[in-house]
Amino acid sequence: MSETEPGLELHEWETRWAEIEQALVDDPRETLAEACDLIEETVGADFVDDDLDTALASARETADRIERGEQVDAGDVGAAVENLRAIRESIRAGRPS
Repeated sequence: MSETEPGLELHEWETRWAEIEQALVDDPRETLAEACDLIEETVGADFVDDDLDTALASARETADRIERGEQVDAGDVGAAVENLRAIRESIRAGRPS
């Protein structure tokens, strides 16, 4: 069984995030759920930081509302995207568990 090098894993994650980031710019409503999925895969169930956990839950709720076909204000979508960007920065800084 081989182990993935942490640097390689981070590089793959950063590459995936870069693709999602561009899609968030182009069509945030269509990309929000995918961005939430990547963050959730990366951090698992919970953050050590309650604010970041709350931010992820809020972003996921917005993504779920979009997927259900509900009307979602552009401001809510923008806030969800900004929440995910903040979480991404914390991941890069090594804050989540």
